[in-house]
Amino acid sequence: MAKGYGQFCPLAKAAEVLCERWTMILVRELSAGSRRFNDLRRGLPLMSPTLLSRRLRQLVDAGVVGHVRDDDGTQTYALTQAGDELRPMVELMGTWGHRWVGSQLQEDDLDVGLLMWDIRRGVDASRFPARRVVVQIRFSDAHAARRDWWLVSEAGETDLCMEDPGHEVDLLLHASVRALTEVWLCRATLAEAERRNELRMLGSDDLCRQLPEWLQGSPLARQGEASLREVPITAW
Repeated sequence: MAKGYGQFCPLAKAAEVLCERWTMILVRELSAGSRRFNDLRRGLPLMSPTLLSRRLRQLVDAGVVGHVRDDDGTQTYALTQAGDELRPMVELMGTWGHRWVGSQLQEDDLDVGLLMWDIRRGVDASRFPARRVVVQIRFSDAHAARRDWWLVSEAGETDLCMEDPGHEVDLLLHASVRALTEVWLCRATLAEAERRNELRMLGSDDLCRQLPEWLQGSPLARQGEASLREVPITAW
């Protein structure tokens, strides 16, 4: 049996390329700026390396993704013009999911590694002072090896560390994985989570006041919230 829908309809032809499992989530990762294979894996932790390689080849063959060489010679991936034109589709699907199917988080939806990776690339580092600011996040319900994470913000950039970077901590957040996920998905504010005793912030008053502007939430979630108010936000 031939693969595909057997229809000339442009939507059917597009679905043949884009509607296999993981494909649009992979496009989301590429849209968000991930280029290296290992970075893509961090954004797709439940996708096997073999399947990721296969989907990348399929998207390359379809002209959606192209090979790029970094300055050090490492092969990376980037969206082509055809792939870049999928960004509005990614944003609309994210907006729809936020409004209609994303309100209830199941235990299987909670992934501390994915959460921290998404936070690392989604925070607004310009909201903190230009000097180095270290935010440690301690999860009350994560496995011991994944309980402590450090975000180092400096000169408009943010790095994620799974081991103590050796710098003085400026802000310490205690939270459950669910509580911080709900904040990141704009389902609750930091202040609301703190009032419910689901999150604690320890640090200078100035940085605590700046934290909500730094940790504004997932770009797609913010776009979903904005759609409820009919205020457009560019996701990436």
